[in-house]
Amino acid sequence: MNSSFSKTKYHLQSVKTGKCFDDKGWTLDAPDETEPTLIRAIYDKKQLEVRDNSFGIYKFADWLPVGRMLKGSSAPVTYKSEGLAKALGLENLWITFSGYWPEKGVSMKTCSFKETEAYSVCGRMSPEMDKILVVASAGNTARAFAQVCSDNQIPLLLCVPEDNLNALWFDAPLNDCVKLISSKAGSDYFDAIHLSNIVAGIDGFIAEGGAKNVARRDGMGTTMLSATTTIGQIPEYYFQAIGSGTGAIAAWEANLRLLEDGRFGRTKMKLMVSQNSPFVPIHDAWKANSRAMLPLDDELARRQVEEIDAKVLSNRKPPYPIFGGLFDAMKDAGGDVLLATNQEAKEAAKLFLETEGNDIHCASAVATATLIAACKNGTVNKDAIVMLNITGGGEEKLKAEKKLHYLKPLLVFDMNPDSKEIQQKVASLFATV
Repeated sequence: MNSSFSKTKYHLQSVKTGKCFDDKGWTLDAPDETEPTLIRAIYDKKQLEVRDNSFGIYKFADWLPVGRMLKGSSAPVTYKSEGLAKALGLENLWITFSGYWPEKGVSMKTCSFKETEAYSVCGRMSPEMDKILVVASAGNTARAFAQVCSDNQIPLLLCVPEDNLNALWFDAPLNDCVKLISSKAGSDYFDAIHLSNIVAGIDGFIAEGGAKNVARRDGMGTTMLSATTTIGQIPEYYFQAIGSGTGAIAAWEANLRLLEDGRFGRTKMKLMVSQNSPFVPIHDAWKANSRAMLPLDDELARRQVEEIDAKVLSNRKPPYPIFGGLFDAMKDAGGDVLLATNQEAKEAAKLFLETEGNDIHCASAVATATLIAACKNGTVNKDAIVMLNITGGGEEKLKAEKKLHYLKPLLVFDMNPDSKEIQQKVASLFATV
């Protein structure tokens, strides 16, 4: 597979100014620009050539900013729903599934679409970078990066809230190139991000970059590429639960590339994104027609995060206001921010299992719950082409087949840690690497 692959050709562009520039290897920001803006990969190849399934996620390598292919990846799979579609009265419901479902041809060992990010981001890293990758996560992203880096011997430091450590399960022990530190119990994703920012300032460490990393977004955009190339046209509606909204931004960007491709119609699909009540900061900003996020008390936010089942949707500082971020994506594409309670998500997960035959993650259940509501209230017509992005599933299926191993933190820090103490202790973890 690798022998037939040469580095994808692309350049980078500032969404705010349109200025183009070369990728210096790990460029995360537009050079010489002061206003915050995402940058975007502009690929030389304007029509997507999909490789066969043996390439895994790299079947979409024409539109991934990668210089190498790593082992072990699996691409999202899209199929036309029968059971759930019938239950909802939809004629054109297409499910894009990222997770563990070998019968459908998808075998993501971490059961999450975060693997699409990890294989793309790590594929963008050149072996010459010689840096330790730093990733902050509320759970699924950490699991995905840990698995990919372990399998491919890439040094990694994870920063995960202590309350979310139950998400760090694996089907085999990890390579010790992967290390974990945590912010103490009672902290949330925002605290883990703060911790990771301090670590990334240490010589020899490099921040993964989150939404600012074009490889992360374009990796997630493969869900949209899977759906469109399977259906043969761009969907009309896109349903996905969001924490940061990066997956929805990625879908919008993939949509724009597919329009330029010219073979899949002229549709801009409506972004029907959802949050888990009561933690709904993106919903509140969108309903207020505000580019800026609204003020949110830290302690109130932490209490709300404790209440929601879908902890992975708990980003307090999402890439919503930034140029090219979620606010711009939704203004351009149309759509809405929808809400689902824990109970509605549980009922949706039960319906999915009964009608489609596999378990799904809480976040995917939130998205499914809002699709159910949109069908009931007439927001979505029965003949509309709908893409439901199931961003994680098959976990119960996999856990029933495998013995699990959990990653434990080597260090746990207070919520307002001393930067020098962090730097000294973390640097010592990798002293022998």
